Amino acid sequence: MSEAPEKDRGGMERLAVIGAGKMGTTLIHAVIDGGLFSPQRIVASGRREEPLAELAEREKVVITGNNRAACRDADTVLLCVKPQTVGEVLAEIGPELNPRQTLISIAAGVSTLQLESHLPAGLPTVRAMPNTPSLLGAGMTAVCGGASSTEQHLEKADKIFACMGRTVVLDEKHFDAVTGLSASGPAFIYIVIEAMAEGGVKTGLPRQVATELAAQTCFGAAKMVLETENHPALLKDDVTTPAGCTMDGILKLEEGGLRVTLIKAVVEATRSAGGLGAGS
Repeated sequence: MSEAPEKDRGGMERLAVIGAGKMGTTLIHAVIDGGLFSPQRIVASGRREEPLAELAEREKVVITGNNRAACRDADTVLLCVKPQTVGEVLAEIGPELNPRQTLISIAAGVSTLQLESHLPAGLPTVRAMPNTPSLLGAGMTAVCGGASSTEQHLEKADKIFACMGRTVVLDEKHFDAVTGLSASGPAFIYIVIEAMAEGGVKTGLPRQVATELAAQTCFGAAKMVLETENHPALLKDDVTTPAGCTMDGILKLEEGGLRVTLIKAVVEATRSAGGLGAGS
């Protein structure tokens, strides 16, 4: 697991970001702020001129509407496009790529085998699955390598995504589960926060206060799990006193099937994730 590297002058490698949308621009800001790449050595491509121009003004990177041109002199190519367009984009940029480069894809459901089927033989590929809290530097990203990737390629990807939060290197067979848990998971937690806040409103709290209390409580509980490294059940027991109000609340959660419902949500999202890259 990696933590964000200290800032330096950005090194001499060149980075191409193909598909500078919300996650692509977040990655650009993160690697510049983290000191991994200097702005003048980053080229970002996209279809919409206005957001690209704003990106160039804000981050001082080079922009282009030509994906092939963006890849031409890059050492690392970050593919930040939707899963259904991966095949089309790789067919476009493939002739510009060579085995001395590294391609890193964040397209959900698109395997390294699918990526490699569109690329020159021997080109190292890395697959990454970040989540939306990465936009605030609180992300969770899983990383795996393709057939031609080495430890060095995985370390490169790990450092890039560590600029946006935590990372873990996993076997690719786990990636649908990663998508179902950490990529889809924020939506499940938002529902939990919303429901807890509604409970606060029901008991008389102003809505804004109830939402803040619920959100900060979830944030703090997550921080306790990560920093103490204690099992959630043990931390739960620390809060639950004999014959106390917390136990009464937990009984209602169990009665309502919250635990089983959340398990089923992750399992179902995992199943669905397996079909996201079909046809790529």
